[in-house]
Amino acid sequence: MNTIDKKDSKYYDLTDRTFKFSQDLLRFCRKIRQNHVTKPLISQLIRSGTSIGANYCEADSSNSKKDFINKISISKKEANETKYWIRLLAEEFPEEKEETTRLFREAQELHLIFSAIIRKSVNKISVSPD
Repeated sequence: MNTIDKKDSKYYDLTDRTFKFSQDLLRFCRKIRQNHVTKPLISQLIRSGTSIGANYCEADSSNSKKDFINKISISKKEANETKYWIRLLAEEFPEEKEETTRLFREAQELHLIFSAIIRKSVNKISVSPD
């Protein structure tokens, strides 16, 4: 186990970071009042938000570069979709602005991280040895 205290540090293993994001998202969703409008939004948010980490774990144990890029691309898409659902719930529950802003920022950071991983991975594949 890493000796860095993850609560007091910017350091996060990406597996741990996506897992923590899922936990935070689930805690947030439990707080939201459910009705006929919010129930499907919460359901969609849970599916897309927890899928980010699940697909990253799949990518981390992929058998090929192509499979790795595919799974990371799914994580990126799920992070983008998660931002959409968070925005909708933020509009519906303005009293949760601080929490939705924090979750949105983390989803955005994860989206950017996966974008960079994809770019670097594709560049490595497309560079042919002399």
